[in-house]
Amino acid sequence: MRLASLALAAALPLAALCGPASAEVVGKVGVDWMGNDIIVDALNDPKVKGVTCHVTYFDRGVLDRLKNGNWFEDPSNNSIACRQTGPIEIGDIDMSQDGEEVFRQGMSLIFKKLVVNRIYDKTNDTLIYLVNSRQLTDGSAKMAISTVPLFNQSPKWTNGAPN
Repeated sequence: MRLASLALAAALPLAALCGPASAEVVGKVGVDWMGNDIIVDALNDPKVKGVTCHVTYFDRGVLDRLKNGNWFEDPSNNSIACRQTGPIEIGDIDMSQDGEEVFRQGMSLIFKKLVVNRIYDKTNDTLIYLVNSRQLTDGSAKMAISTVPLFNQSPKWTNGAPN
């Protein structure tokens, strides 16, 4: 009975196990007969209107999980592309070098998360979006970035443009 419960949990989409995500699945491409897929999510930055990021990640199928014995984790291979998709309106964003987390989704039952952070590069007037996997231990060096230049864009800053 316990094994059946574990198999069912592994078969469910990891996003469903980690609560509602603020992203929408817009693509799902099968990559092999084992049921492995590449998922494409569209995510809108909640504090920057007019910017949409597309994030890809690998979703292991049940057969692959059975074959490899790793039931509760997807690989840390992620990609991101962010573009202006409307008039840009920037809310109260974190201006520090650490930036702020825009999106988080589980990639394992408990410990591994796919994370998107936004960093504002004031010198170059550019929004930087970084996707990586965050783990409790053994952090991953696999990452990708995308930038949205604000040069010649005249974005609206709800709290006033940075000095």
